[in-house]
Amino acid sequence: MNASKVTQKLHWDELILAALREDIPWEDVSANAVVPEGVRGHADLIAKADGVVAGLPVFGRTFELLDETAVIVFHVGEGASVKAGDLLAEVTGDMRAILSAERTALNFLQRMSGIATYTRQTAELLEGTNTVLLDTRKTTPLLRTFEKYAVTVGGGRNHRFNLSDGVLLKDNHIGAAGGVKNAIERARAYAPFVRKIEIEVETVEELKEALDAGADIVMLDNMKGAALEEAVRLAKGRAKTEISGNVTRENVKKYVSLGVDYISSGALTHSAPILDVSLKHLTSVG
Repeated sequence: MNASKVTQKLHWDELILAALREDIPWEDVSANAVVPEGVRGHADLIAKADGVVAGLPVFGRTFELLDETAVIVFHVGEGASVKAGDLLAEVTGDMRAILSAERTALNFLQRMSGIATYTRQTAELLEGTNTVLLDTRKTTPLLRTFEKYAVTVGGGRNHRFNLSDGVLLKDNHIGAAGGVKNAIERARAYAPFVRKIEIEVETVEELKEALDAGADIVMLDNMKGAALEEAVRLAKGRAKTEISGNVTRENVKKYVSLGVDYISSGALTHSAPILDVSLKHLTSVG
C-alpha cells in the first residue's frame, strides 16, 4: 500500500460510520425482532455480474465497525476480474450485525466496483500509448476518497483530489482575472513555486496566450477536429497537454492517435453503473 492509500484509509472509518448511522439511526427493528441476541451467522458475497472488484477493504470494515468479532474471508483480491456467480467473500459474525451492515457494505462495494469496472474498460482502450487516463472532481459529495480510490484500482490515475491540491484555472477563473495571461501571472505569483500551473483553454488563440504566459499544462476543453489537432501540435514541447470535456468510454478511442499526455473523464465517477453483488445464504453457525 502506498502512502496515498494510507492517507485515504485514515478517513474511511468516519465515512463508513456516517453511512451506517444514516441507515441505523437508533436500531435495526427488523434484525432485532427476528434474531435473538448473540446468535452468530455466516453469509456468502456473490458476484451477480462480470466486472472488476474494488472496495473489498471497505466492505469488510463496515461489518467490523458493528461487530469487532466479525471475520471476513476474501476469495478474490482487490482489482480482480470476476464473473457472475463467483464467490467473492464469506462473512461470519453476529447475525444482527451482518443484517444491519449488509446494505451499507454492499452499496460501497457495488459503487466502487462499478467505477473500477468502467475505468478498466476505458483504460484498456489507451493501452500501448503514453496517454494517461485521469479522473476529475465530479464525484459524489463526501464519497470522493472511495470513488477516486476505485479509479486507481481500475487502472486510471487521479487528477487533483481537491482545490488545495493544485492550480487549475478554468473559464470562470480566467473571466475573474480578466484574461488568460492575467490568470496565469497571478497564479504564478500566488502559488508556491513548486506548484505547476494548469489552465483550461477552449480555442487555439487562448492556447497561444497560455503558452506564451508559461503555462505548465494546458487543458484542451471540448476542442474538436482540426482545432484540437493544431492545439496539440502547438503545445508539443512547450507544455503538457490534457484533453477534457465529455470524454466517455464510448468516444475515448478517437483521441488516442493525437499523442496527448492526459485524457480526463468525469464519466469514470459520475456515469459508471454499479457492479451488482449480493450477500446470500445467511445461516446460523456455532
